Amino acid sequence: MLFIYFSIAICATILGSLAGLGGGIIIKPILDTIGNYNLSTVGILSSVTVFSMALVSTIEHFKSGFKINCSIGILSIASILGGGVGEKLFNLFLLFFKNQNVGKGIQALILISLLIFVLFKNKLPKYNIKNKSFIFIVGFFLGVIASFLCIGGGPINVAILIMFFNFSTKNAAVSSVFIILLSQFSKLFLISIESGFLSFDLSVLPVMIIGGVLGGLLGAKLNQKLSNIYIDKIFNISVICVILISIFNVYTAFKK
Repeated sequence: MLFIYFSIAICATILGSLAGLGGGIIIKPILDTIGNYNLSTVGILSSVTVFSMALVSTIEHFKSGFKINCSIGILSIASILGGGVGEKLFNLFLLFFKNQNVGKGIQALILISLLIFVLFKNKLPKYNIKNKSFIFIVGFFLGVIASFLCIGGGPINVAILIMFFNFSTKNAAVSSVFIILLSQFSKLFLISIESGFLSFDLSVLPVMIIGGVLGGLLGAKLNQKLSNIYIDKIFNISVICVILISIFNVYTAFKK
């Protein structure tokens, strides 16, 4: 089983770093499908793995000349705050839905709805927003969604950056990983000071972190070498696969 979790982590984070998906968007639905852990533990496993990926990937991109412009800076700061709020909402969600299967199903439905929107990112109108208040609100929303759904928020970040800031898919992917790094840091910091990690079964986490680090390095290298067209295709295929997995998770969650 350790090899399976390692494989999930490295494959998800290669795609996450390469196309800006983050990795959690793949890890979360697959771990839900396997069903060995409850929602809280899956959230921790996904967030820590994605954070590991985002950290090494961002370092690689900085080495290659990635710079943070004003818009990305505001989005990132807002996503930190949003990540904290998203974690609070997730805890309330767990209290409200005592039935874990129903909770998984609702999360999967929300995810499917957002990913269908993401698939049409290149068909939507393009803007180049400069209003700092609006940018902050967008970043806050991205942080909330990423933390609440335990996915890192990558595909949604990429779609928003393309639509509102007229980024190419390649540049949006790099910026998305940086935003993910900060939003996941916010979430994990809150958990560490409030409940800690000792109450979770994290026996597979070390191998997932190793997978996340390797995936982050490989994905960053591939992002720098592949063209925007190839990255866009990889992004879309990955999103379609996650939608299909999530549809299966909805079916199994409400069938029980």
